[in-house]
Amino acid sequence: MGRPSGERVTVDRLARRYGRLLLVYPRTYRRFRGDELLGALLDAAPPGRTRPTVRETADLVRHGLRARLGRPASRTVVAWALLASVIGGLFTAALATRVAWQTAEPLPRTAEAREMLAQILPGQEFTGIEDAPALFVFYGQPLSWGAVHNLLFWDGGEYAQAGIGGVVDGTLAYPPQQTIELVQRNLRADGWTVHPTTTNDMYGCVGPPCDPTTIPKSTTIVAGRGDTTFTMQVNPAYPGNSAFISAGFRRATPSAVYPYGIGGGLLGGAAVFLLFGWASRRTERRRLAGAGLKLLLGVTLFLWWVPTVASVQWMARHHRAEPHPSWHPMWEWLGQPTFSLPFLVGCGSALLGLAIAAVPGGDREPGSAAADRPTPV
Repeated sequence: MGRPSGERVTVDRLARRYGRLLLVYPRTYRRFRGDELLGALLDAAPPGRTRPTVRETADLVRHGLRARLGRPASRTVVAWALLASVIGGLFTAALATRVAWQTAEPLPRTAEAREMLAQILPGQEFTGIEDAPALFVFYGQPLSWGAVHNLLFWDGGEYAQAGIGGVVDGTLAYPPQQTIELVQRNLRADGWTVHPTTTNDMYGCVGPPCDPTTIPKSTTIVAGRGDTTFTMQVNPAYPGNSAFISAGFRRATPSAVYPYGIGGGLLGGAAVFLLFGWASRRTERRRLAGAGLKLLLGVTLFLWWVPTVASVQWMARHHRAEPHPSWHPMWEWLGQPTFSLPFLVGCGSALLGLAIAAVPGGDREPGSAAADRPTPV
């Protein structure tokens, strides 16, 4: 006799939910082992169960993701997959944040910037105020194909967020210390959040003899209000050099950057994991192709991870050393585009590895030693 209709409905519902979880496994696994595993799961389920347990779900996902990597005897394939997925996710997150930066409001125009500076430091005339040509610039100009050579060959650090501001070179309307105090007072009165000032020596100590306390210091004022940041540097006069002030406005990080970055990172990391697993399974029974893939993977991860780790360390020290109402964009934390040449070479290495994996000869055969085996849950 068949099962009662109510029980059949319950079993069918549970089977559909198990079937959706089995999509975590690679297609070849599901083709040759899926029915067997689904039957074992249904046989083990107590009467009346309509959905997988949390433990079953976690086990199926974990073993399914591991099956996607192939190479069941390998002890390091998971670590390599994680390294590739994390760095791939970081790069795609950085790309997504660059797209999100396009939602930022345009910078103030010349007249507005001049008016804002007059409110912050009245009675002082700033020169050199010009409209910003773009949100991000390379040597003060929008990025163009003509700049690619300089961008790739170690000049990428010049690609930076644009700002608008001006300078005072010569006579100051107020003494340096009075200028600093007046600017801070006016900023607070106008609703700006003023961060602690930072000071730096105007020149290095030359000697002996040398008294560091006699070296004049420049003072940097940083503030933020809404989607705008403000920076002013005040340099006092000293023998052979006149007093100098530079001040400017930039846009703060748009709120869209954060969801774009998180979403882009998760999608990119998942895509890299799937590509890694596909290439790994395609070459696990081809010794020469597998060796070539490992070499190219090592080159790619070296060229991606080493500059990234160095850049993260440098940026962390930089942010600790001075206040930042808006942090530097994510790609700068990853060493881009300063290290864009190693990044692109790494991309080429990764694409060559995928091309090797795509060469026919990596299809699985049912019952082969390398085929994924059912995993108890």
